[in-house]
Amino acid sequence: MNEAPTVRPIEILMVEDNPGDVRLTREALKDAKVSNTLHVVEDGAAALDFLYQRGAHDTAPRPDLILLDLNLPKKNGREVLAEIKQDAHLKTIPVVILTTSQAEEDVLRAYSLHANCYITKPADFIQFTKILRTIEEFWLTIVMLPPK
Repeated sequence: MNEAPTVRPIEILMVEDNPGDVRLTREALKDAKVSNTLHVVEDGAAALDFLYQRGAHDTAPRPDLILLDLNLPKKNGREVLAEIKQDAHLKTIPVVILTTSQAEEDVLRAYSLHANCYITKPADFIQFTKILRTIEEFWLTIVMLPPK
């Protein structure tokens, strides 16, 4: 008897200190076409603890995708991105910058640190949801993510 292979959920790490944005992201991904698990940490130091499985995150899964805000407490998103992309084990994880900054220097710096894409969060709820669904469509259904 041939059984269909078990498809594991896509593991997403969201590094975001705004509870409203986290709530909207959870809602947008709730009905995603691809099964996913959203893990949320609120600052850059916690993001690195999650990625390196330290402290309270010692059993954290390796994410398939990271949604990273730039303006974070403790360690900002630029520092987190730089550390991710300098680590041989982590650098293949796609990092989507999802931030309010439209500053050209932030965009250039994120790409120079090897961000996979840069998206500015809209203030409008409907547009924010639309962007999240587009991220979900592209990164979870179209793109082939690297193996773990």
